[in-house]
Parts: sequence; structure tokens; C-alpha cells
Amino acid sequence: MSAPRLLLAPLAALLVAGCNLAPEYTRPSTPSAHPAAWKELTPADFASTDGWKQAEPRDGVIRGNWWEMLGDPLLDELERQVDVANQTLAQAYATHRAAEAVVAQSRSQLFPTVAVSPSVTRSGSGSGSSHSSTIVGATGSQVVGGGGGTATTQYQVPLEASWELDLWGSIRNTIAASGDEAQATAADLENTRLSLHGQLAVLYFQLRGQDAQKQLLDDTVVAFRKMLELTKVKHEYGTASDFDVAQAQTQLEQTIAQDTDLGISRSQFEHAIAVLVGKAASSFSIPVSPLRSNPPAVPLGIPSQLLERRPDIAAAERRVAEFNAQIGVAKAAYFPTVTLSGEFGFASTALSSLFTLPSRIWAFGASLAQTLFDGGKRQAQVEQALANYEFQVAGYRQTVLTAFQQVEDNLAALRILSQERRQQEDAVASAQKALALEMDRYRLGVDPYLNVITAQTILLSNQRTALTLRMEQMTATVQLIEALGGGWDASRLASR
Repeated sequence: MSAPRLLLAPLAALLVAGCNLAPEYTRPSTPSAHPAAWKELTPADFASTDGWKQAEPRDGVIRGNWWEMLGDPLLDELERQVDVANQTLAQAYATHRAAEAVVAQSRSQLFPTVAVSPSVTRSGSGSGSSHSSTIVGATGSQVVGGGGGTATTQYQVPLEASWELDLWGSIRNTIAASGDEAQATAADLENTRLSLHGQLAVLYFQLRGQDAQKQLLDDTVVAFRKMLELTKVKHEYGTASDFDVAQAQTQLEQTIAQDTDLGISRSQFEHAIAVLVGKAASSFSIPVSPLRSNPPAVPLGIPSQLLERRPDIAAAERRVAEFNAQIGVAKAAYFPTVTLSGEFGFASTALSSLFTLPSRIWAFGASLAQTLFDGGKRQAQVEQALANYEFQVAGYRQTVLTAFQQVEDNLAALRILSQERRQQEDAVASAQKALALEMDRYRLGVDPYLNVITAQTILLSNQRTALTLRMEQMTATVQLIEALGGGWDASRLASR
């Protein structure tokens, strides 16, 4: 091979490939090693209960629409409406589309810019003056000479092109950074979707919990009204005092007030659900139906899988990659910018001969621009890029730590709620037995009505607590599913 070819070969390779000044990217390490098992998962704590238990599917992860495992058809329908009508989700989707458009803009820098600028110019000069005036129009400029001299008309149709060579990887790193940001916004979109579905499920079970409380209070009001009638009858026969009647009346009215008060929180839950499904609160309602669902079996997987199953972790990792590429963009500013430019077209004084071979015009060239002094601006930009990268790394690690915390928090909540619910159901059974005994003693005239009121109050309090625990189990189950990523995995992000 000749010497010129030996020199041209690496130059051509440099022009095509250039170099990359960004550090080689590797996913940041996590703050600590992943545990082999979840700390708060102790299966023995869940044995012999009707509450939550660990599922053991073959692959150990959540699949499909996770809310369907909660077993409520109306909830399933509401969750589907979130995907098509929620405005927060629509905003997240628009943000992702904008990020995709930025990728297309960045990629366009790899190609030459081509423009056409046809013009017509008339120029001339007078016999005693070289003055001319210029009129600028949409198709070019027209120059009109001073009085009395000769005038000429020039027609031009030039095709101009310029191309910045990406010798130092600035453009390629810009493309990589915008692509990583687009992937991050895709993960943000899925994280928003997961969060909205989770919010809806939590609100739904809180609403159903209120419905269950109302049914309990409705039944209690009926029972207390019967006790009031019984006390009035006993009063007529002289076996109950005015005080007993007043106490029975007070207890009844107090319970009715508690029953009425539930309407406030139920309305607020219903209105919040309306917003999530994209409906006006004024025209949206959910029929009353007590909470009947029990916590389902939730596939947990292993802790090391969590990094691939949470979209917020994926978004944080993609932004680390984005700002790693931005370091390369900042470093490339130290090197010269090389631009190739050219022009080809036609120019003639006669329109009839404009597009003929003799009227051809052309020009080709190259330019180099190098900043010699900027007062430390480029160095500061590199330091800023490095600091931004470190910020994103810390954010990624914090997101990972928070993810493990949320899973362990909800595992602990479910484990403890399962124990507490079993204990509370025992307390309800004991309170029912105590009330039955006290009612018999009151009918026989052994104990005053105050003892009945005390037993009824204790039973109602324990029953309401049991219903609250059941609702909390359902919401903690939803939050656990959300903490586990809700069936999402990082393979859904489009590769670039």
C-alpha cells in the first residue's frame, strides 16, 4: 500500500467513527449487598391464619394486571379507566413523547444540513454615481442602480450544504444522553402508571372499609333501638329507671351520629377515585358494598430481582447513564470543531439560460473553529458534568435503598396485621360472649343498664377495630405489590 493511502486510511476511519471522550459506563454499585431473603418474611407468623400468606409460583414474580388478584370486578373496571382517562398519566405520556422527539433532534446532527436559497438581483450604476439601493424580498434581493447608467439582472439558484464532523463524540454523546433520558421518561411513565393504579386500589379499599363500618353501625343502630324499646317497656313495669331510658336514648343517638359521620370520609374517597379515573366528582358515584375481599397470595421473588422490577429504579439508572454521556459532551468542547461546507447551483443574467451547464456554480471547503481562551468556562462545564453524574449516582442508590425499605415495611405491616387481626377477632368473640351474658343478667334484673351499655360499647369498639384491620391488610397488600414493581420489569424499556 502506498504512503498516501496509509495516511488516508486512518483519517477516513477517524472521520467516520471519531472518538468518544465519555467514561465507559457501568451501572453503579448498590450501597450494600442484596440479602438472600426478605428480613420481614417469616412464614411461621402467617401459619394458621386467614390473612396474607406468601405465594410460591414457579417464577416467583407478579404477572399481568396485578389488581385482578384482589378479586373485585368493579375495581378491575376502575383500574382500566385509569389507563385511558387519567390526566396525570396523559401528562407523563406527553413528557415521554417530548423526550423521544429530542432523540430525533439529536440524531439529525449526524447528517448534513442542506438548504436552497434562490435569488434575483438587479444592479447598475449611473454615469456620475456608483450609488445603488437594495430591496429585500421573499425570494432574494433586488439592487437598483442610480440614474442613467447600465443595469444588469442576476439570477441564482444555489444548493448549500454544511456538515459538522463528529470527531470527538460530542454529537454521539448528545444522542446517547437524549436516548437515555427518553428511556428514563418511559420508566417514569410506568412508575406513574403503577403509582396511580396503587392509589386507586388503596382508595377503593378505604371506601369499602367505610361501607363495612357503615353496615356495622346500621346493624348496631337497629340493635340499640330494640334495646331502647325494651328499656321503655321495663320502665313502664317499674323495673327500669328514667336514667336507664335516658342512657339507652343517648347511646342510640350517639351511634346514629357516628353512622352519619362516616359519610364525610366516604364522599372524599369517592371524589378522589373520580379524579383518578378522569371523571368529574359531581357526576361520579360508587354503589355501597361492604368490604368482602381477603388479602391474596403475593409472589415476592427474591431481593436481587427488585432492581429489575421497579420502574423508578430503572429511571434513576438511565439518568446515571445520561449524565455519564454528558461528561463526554463537556470534554469534547476542548477540541476544535471541523465543518465541511459546499455549494452547487446555477447563476445567470438571463432566466432562459439559468439551468444550463455554462451557468453552473460550485464551491467546496472546510473550516476549523478552536476556542483559545474562555476564562475557565470549559473546565467549569466538565466539573459541572462530573458533579451532575455523582448527583445521579447518589439518587440511584437512594432509590434502591428506599425500594428495599418499602418492601420490608409492607412485609412487616402484613405480618403484624395478620397477628393483630387474629387477636382482634378473639377479642370480638369474647366481647360478644360478655354482652350476651350481661343481657341475660339485665333481663333478669340482676345488673343495671349501665353494665349493658358498657358491654355494647366494648363490643362495637372491637368490631370496628377488626374491620379497620381488615381494610389495612388490603391496603398494605396493595402497597406491597406496588413496592415490588407491580409486575413491571426492565426488559420493557426499548433498547437504543
